[in-house]
Amino acid sequence: MYHPKGNSRAKDTALVVFNEAEPPDHLSGMVHRYLELYTSEPLASDYRFHALPDACTYIVLNQTQRDITGVARLQASAKELSLGKAFHFVNIRFLPGTWQGPREAIVPGIVDRPYHGDLPLRAVNRSLAGMSFAAQQNVLNGLVEDLMARGLLIPNPMVQRIFREMEDIHSVADMAEVTGLSSRQLQRVLKETTGFTPHDFLKILRLQQSLLGEPSLSYADQSHFIHAFKKATGYTPGKFAKKFHV
Repeated sequence: MYHPKGNSRAKDTALVVFNEAEPPDHLSGMVHRYLELYTSEPLASDYRFHALPDACTYIVLNQTQRDITGVARLQASAKELSLGKAFHFVNIRFLPGTWQGPREAIVPGIVDRPYHGDLPLRAVNRSLAGMSFAAQQNVLNGLVEDLMARGLLIPNPMVQRIFREMEDIHSVADMAEVTGLSSRQLQRVLKETTGFTPHDFLKILRLQQSLLGEPSLSYADQSHFIHAFKKATGYTPGKFAKKFHV
């Protein structure tokens, strides 16, 4: 299955706390994890969040400015995001292809403006105030259930097939064969449901598998892996391991 590492935290920043929790079983086909990221006290300088390539969609809830919330998606290459000296975020990470809400509302990378859409994100964000992360998950469960009832979260059988057969996928052609689609159909459906082309989707899967230390979706050789890893993250595998927790 797909277990993405959506962020990498600098090892020299002990004041930044990261928590994650699995959803209840009845939501596990939609939600990968609930996430919390916050500073235990203000930092001396702005924190640079190294966002890894990831095919998931996120709801971002800014607990320090509760009107700031929205839906975001990362990209096929790593991106550094400045989070400031003090922050507190609670996020929902949805599995790839399950979010079927308005495409134009998705923000690339970071959510930094008040939300003005039709979803109850601002109300939910305010309701989380003062709760522990464990208590907040009950509220997040309710939000996910509401999004499912609205038809904005839908299981994606095509992506689920890709994840089940990841060890046998080494090319876009393999991906098309696994899904039973032509290359042109795969291009259209994958772009519509995940926001990524098959080529970028495969790049993300390969990188994420390498972060887990798994041999599936292997690269042609070690030099190819190092080149692809550096292009996607900005670091060689060795330098990345020294600098970041994943």
